Amino acid sequence: MKDLLSAFLRLEDVPVEDHTTKQTIAWAEVDEEGRLVLPPEVMKHYGLKPGAKVRLDEGENFVRMHRPVTHLTKIYIEPTVACNLDCITCFRNDWDQTIGHMTEETFEAILEGLKQLDPMPDVYFGGIGEPLFNPKTIEWIQRVKALGVKVELITNGTTLTEKISRRLIDTGLDLLWVSLDGASEETYADVRLGARLPQIIENMRRFARMRSKEHYPKPEIGVAFVAMKRNIADLPEIIRLGKSFKAQYFSVSNLQPATPAMMDEILYSRSMRDVAYMRAPHLPYLSLPKMDFNEYTRDALFEVFNSQLNISYAGNNWSGANDTCDFVERGTMSIAWDGNVSPCWPLMHSHVTYLNGRRRVVKKHVVGNVRERSLEDIWLDPGYVAYRERLHNFVFAPCTFCGGCDLVESNEEDCLGNDTFPVCGACLWAQGIIQCP
Repeated sequence: MKDLLSAFLRLEDVPVEDHTTKQTIAWAEVDEEGRLVLPPEVMKHYGLKPGAKVRLDEGENFVRMHRPVTHLTKIYIEPTVACNLDCITCFRNDWDQTIGHMTEETFEAILEGLKQLDPMPDVYFGGIGEPLFNPKTIEWIQRVKALGVKVELITNGTTLTEKISRRLIDTGLDLLWVSLDGASEETYADVRLGARLPQIIENMRRFARMRSKEHYPKPEIGVAFVAMKRNIADLPEIIRLGKSFKAQYFSVSNLQPATPAMMDEILYSRSMRDVAYMRAPHLPYLSLPKMDFNEYTRDALFEVFNSQLNISYAGNNWSGANDTCDFVERGTMSIAWDGNVSPCWPLMHSHVTYLNGRRRVVKKHVVGNVRERSLEDIWLDPGYVAYRERLHNFVFAPCTFCGGCDLVESNEEDCLGNDTFPVCGACLWAQGIIQCP
């Protein structure tokens, strides 16, 4: 029993004294009445309060426990939708949304809402625009950090002057993400119009040097990369560049096309079709051990990984998660610059994208506004909780690998009779194709 429990109670985020690892193992016990008793720190970390419902997935030799849908762990805050760049990947290439900054009144409502939550969730400053384009963002980071929570920020790096860098470091920011979509001046400028790569690299190296000289300086640094045909060859050099300014984390996402021209840039045409095969339990299973990727194995493994089999690599499903809303799994909510709360980053704003050659209008989904209701009241609203439970089950049409009917042109209904807005069968985040850092 203990071997079984240790398999699913590996806590990657629970703080441990040994800072050389982010993983520890917790043990649970079965009491005299046959009830499973979890350690208090596990109960708190996963929001296991009395009355909470917990979903369990059973594997061959493990049980995986999902956090309750009532457990809020992270809030995305969008300080602005304004930006100083004109990137070819941005949704703003085809939308009619208002460009605005979050107001002090809206932030105060968020801050008061955070204070009422127990435990308080982590906070991530980022959205459609450049967060540092709002002159209040650094002050807001400092005020959230004063509450004792983990805070992250994503930036395009263009405004990281020495003065701005010092102010950010002094806030106590935990993690700074920088977006880099090219490793040469040409490839970078081809994606991020209006910026120069050498200046970004200089800004990041200076930022890294300005941090404290401790063994684990803060803020930590991460690199976010959007992969396309035009820049995927740059990925190894992106990693080398990131290491040059002490990046600890690298997050790679695919592109969601915002214009017809970008449809030819995607790198997942086959991956979307393979989702259909991964759903088929009758397909043969292949179990692979760890092995070197080199000149001897490259061609064979390339063919095997594209063989349309259910593949296990070193005990892990090669295809990854399908039909899984990572925003719900991780217990997050997103707050747009105007205070509107949405279940996820993709639903904060109405936008246009392209799927399987079709133009698709994704309409935003607002579940409340922080100026009218508290964060806790919005999060525990019965309708919002029911929506998250619905996403847990993910009973939507398989639009990502089908996409053959007119219903895929919006997120209002699908061919399985789901007519409660929004429907999520065409969500590329839910198929592990697109991810946010």
